[in-house]
Amino acid sequence: MTRAVAAGADDDAMRTAHADATASRRSALFATALGECGLAWQDEALVNVLLPAGDAAATRSLLRHLSGAEEVAEPWPPFVQEAVAGMQALLRGEAVSLAAVPLAWSRVGAFERRVYGITQRLAPGETSTYGDVARALGDPSAARAVGVALGRNPWPLVVPCHRVLAAGGKLGGFSAPGGVATKERLLAIEAPLARREGELF
Repeated sequence: MTRAVAAGADDDAMRTAHADATASRRSALFATALGECGLAWQDEALVNVLLPAGDAAATRSLLRHLSGAEEVAEPWPPFVQEAVAGMQALLRGEAVSLAAVPLAWSRVGAFERRVYGITQRLAPGETSTYGDVARALGDPSAARAVGVALGRNPWPLVVPCHRVLAAGGKLGGFSAPGGVATKERLLAIEAPLARREGELF
């Protein structure tokens, strides 16, 4: 077999594997106080979460592009229903933790997993900075890499990257639909949930 033929066979195999993987993915749209959000899952874990991309049609189109998943109507699997209920509650301004939502961690690299794990510890109303996350990783020089990793976050809200700010309390970037304006809205929704100094509960 020539090198070109072998490379072509490898490409075909990769395309087939990708098609097989995406064929078992499912997606759904759901209403929230912020607008129509979406998510996609495979097996027992979420592969994507999508914040509103304008109207429902735009969100549906972008979710399909990102996940390759077939949209399905309710009833959804219990873990999807729980994730949806949690995100809806959070966007209503309730102090909800989404840390137990199962995620397809195999889709991200080891560094991203560490960054996302630290980010998931931030409670609603609590913020940190890229530098703080870098220091928590044990590498204070990694603030820029932390920002890049959070910009690739496939699970906004569940991995609350909107709670990580730039130095000096500046908003920094936000790669989800709506950009920094969406980040600002999310922080405003959660602001009343911030614990005051000395508050225990």
